[in-house]
Amino acid sequence: MTEILMPRLSDTMEEGVISSWQKQPGDEVAVGDVIVDIETDKAVMEYEAYEAGVLEKILVGEGESAAIGAPIAVIAPAGGARPEPAPAAEPAAEPAPAPAAEAVPAPAPEAAPEPAPVATAAPERATGRPGGSRPPSSPLARRLARDHGIDLSALSGSGPGGRIVRADIEAAVRAGAPAAQAPAAPAPAAAQAPAPAPSAPAVQAQADDPDVEAVPLNRFRKVAARRLTESKREAPHFYLNREVDADALLAFRATLNEALAPAKVSVNDLVVKAVATALREHPAVNVSYTEENLLFHKRVHVGVAVAVEDGLVVPVVRDADHKSVSEIGRETRELAGKARDGKLSAREMSGGTFSVSNLGMFGVDSFSAVINPPEAAILAVGAVRDEPVVRDGQVVPGKRMAVTLSVDHRATDGATAARFLARLAELLQNPLLIVA
Repeated sequence: MTEILMPRLSDTMEEGVISSWQKQPGDEVAVGDVIVDIETDKAVMEYEAYEAGVLEKILVGEGESAAIGAPIAVIAPAGGARPEPAPAAEPAAEPAPAPAAEAVPAPAPEAAPEPAPVATAAPERATGRPGGSRPPSSPLARRLARDHGIDLSALSGSGPGGRIVRADIEAAVRAGAPAAQAPAAPAPAAAQAPAPAPSAPAVQAQADDPDVEAVPLNRFRKVAARRLTESKREAPHFYLNREVDADALLAFRATLNEALAPAKVSVNDLVVKAVATALREHPAVNVSYTEENLLFHKRVHVGVAVAVEDGLVVPVVRDADHKSVSEIGRETRELAGKARDGKLSAREMSGGTFSVSNLGMFGVDSFSAVINPPEAAILAVGAVRDEPVVRDGQVVPGKRMAVTLSVDHRATDGATAARFLARLAELLQNPLLIVA
């Protein structure tokens, strides 16, 4: 017999939550079959079998969590005695919505949920359970039902074969389904949380205020809070700001889009390409710090921050310095789409050597980003603004864009970072150099 262990599906993952078992005890398993959907701190990912056999036992039920390396199921060799689906395994695999929500810090609903893609959404597949009393439902629907305390058995699904999907849960929430009141949300959640620090009585008083809704942190927020706190505490940040003349950049983008139509290239695609080019020329910024070594990365993998409903993910454009702007644009759009659908693979979210975070599309003029460890730097990109500029002694209309480089001072110094930023600005202001 072979134990299936909770895999490490992202570089920040410490534990995983079983979102949906795609095989049940007694089912045959072939190499490459999807056995289980696992929810990590970043997305829901499919776990495929690495050897054939028969799923003998499920050790961790849906909605339950397990640490990396912990057994979650057992596969027996093919051809042996096939176990009967054990009645005891079904409750473990099918916890009632409310207890599962209490036992595991499942992702919480937004205070004002909008019908937008959720980062932890898994592909909706039929997952019928032999002998199960609960109607078929998608992993995302089950997660949302847990979040809102909705009894799935009280709903009628609008999906294929009566399957309950996200739209059904959202409709039930809007309709004020009675079952939505089942979970004791604010007060019990606060009671289970660690006691507040003595310095936070006002915060606790707000949490107990009937006019305040206490929404438990979802997994994205918890992991982001921990990692960003560690980054700010452990990595001594310093910041370099630069104003870039963006007229030539926008003109170059317009020319590219006309030539590549119907494909489109964004300003951020040009920024990523310029960053990758500058990193190749300034390898002292393409590094990671450890207590014993400074790691110089021989390849340039640029992470691109993508906002999703449950938080922020940073898919990675690998070998960005060797890709054309159009290739970077196409790959970035694909990765962003996967991020919003919760379909990013572990490889697509790991291995970055530098990150770019762009809030220009939200009208933000400038900001400072927190370094994404173990990287040593991140570039924050603001909006392109219309401003008066001086050219040839004359004040004329112009386009300006602010970029801010956050740097880990343990990994590199100010002069090195300044030279990198100067080269980056030169590339952005002379975009033909990017494709030269």
